Amino acid sequence: MKIYLVGGAVRDALMQQDTPAPPPAHVDRDWVVVDATPKTMRAQGYLPVGRDFPVFLHPKTREEYALARTERKTAPGYHGFAFHAEPGVTLEDDLARRDLTINAMAVSEAEAADPANAYVIDPYGGRRDLQARVLRHVTTSFAEDPVRILRLARFAARFPDFSVAPDTLDLMRHMVDHGEVDHLVPERVWQELARGLMEQRPSRMFEVLRACGALVRLLPEVDRLWGVAQRADYHPEIDTGVHLMMVLDMSARLAAPLPVRFACLGHDLGKGTTPADVLPRHIGHEERSAKLLRGLCERWRVPRESRELADVVAREHGNIHRSTDFGAAALLRLLERCDALRRPERFDEVLLACECDARGRLGHDDKVYPQRPRLRQVLDAALSVDTGAVAAGVLRRAADATGTAAQTAPTEPEAVGLRIASAIHEARARAVAQALGLAHEHGTEQAPMPAQKPA
Repeated sequence: MKIYLVGGAVRDALMQQDTPAPPPAHVDRDWVVVDATPKTMRAQGYLPVGRDFPVFLHPKTREEYALARTERKTAPGYHGFAFHAEPGVTLEDDLARRDLTINAMAVSEAEAADPANAYVIDPYGGRRDLQARVLRHVTTSFAEDPVRILRLARFAARFPDFSVAPDTLDLMRHMVDHGEVDHLVPERVWQELARGLMEQRPSRMFEVLRACGALVRLLPEVDRLWGVAQRADYHPEIDTGVHLMMVLDMSARLAAPLPVRFACLGHDLGKGTTPADVLPRHIGHEERSAKLLRGLCERWRVPRESRELADVVAREHGNIHRSTDFGAAALLRLLERCDALRRPERFDEVLLACECDARGRLGHDDKVYPQRPRLRQVLDAALSVDTGAVAAGVLRRAADATGTAAQTAPTEPEAVGLRIASAIHEARARAVAQALGLAHEHGTEQAPMPAQKPA
């Protein structure tokens, strides 16, 4: 039997040779075995793990080795395939079923330690397309698997200087027109979406999906943002869709984790439903964004961590942007709505998403976002309050007022509980006011609440 290293490991080694850059932190190595059977693989100590087709774990490295195979479309969608893995299947047959030419190259096992200087088996022009910076399908069998649309869009985000071959983009449009993307299962959509959001330039993924017509099918809430005007004095880029792409790319520039990047994706969805007669203002878009997000998250089964963070950012990003004008009590209410006192680490992510939003505007990418350190200071001040001591003081005063011993439980626990909560809130407001040098009276603020700026 013959063994070959195939796919991404070969591609990345050749790209490293052509354009020197820091090597990837982790390289997945995919192996294909030709002229073998499951019986011969087991006899050599390989452990079978494949459910749909013959895949084995190497007895020492535990890397995956798959028998060379072909596949045939049998039904719509991602799972509608029949596989054929026999000794007669050649390496070229196996490479032909792959998505992109840059992923359809191989080197022999003997030369796998240094693919960049090995003899590259390249029957479909992958090296040529690497040099030309082109994403191109291998054969028309690309059209049989709708996940490949998402994968190609993800590769566009990973390699932002690559273009999509015109005939490949036409093929993707054909797939969309014939309803292939309508058969995608939520798990695969989220998996590819999450990977694309974490790439070098996430905006490229959405640009490609929009260009082939898949975005309106998968994420209509996002697709409708293009062409929606915003106030030029707040958004020099004007177009909401353009703004969203700038926000996503800022999230990559600031190395934001996935929940933050997803929150950036969903923060302005409500602007797509603003009535035309009130544009370019978007009053109340925050709550509309949160409502649209709930539907999107249910449809694609977005994990709880990402879903909850995105909800907070959608509802509160406007208030966070305006928070430099808030007094102590208003700032504390903002913290409470964000659940920041209970989940300070998540609040840090909320602030990061808001910074991405603020800097994801034309001419604002290098500007300072003072709200982030200021609100972190506000939270630290509120958390510094000794709530146990405050509660003990309320209980002591309640006991003194009834003429009983201090350790005796009050006769009206619900009323005392409300007084404790009120006292803690007031103590935190005083701490915030002191930290920021703001005037604060008992239960009130010296300055009135600021008027809201236009959305």
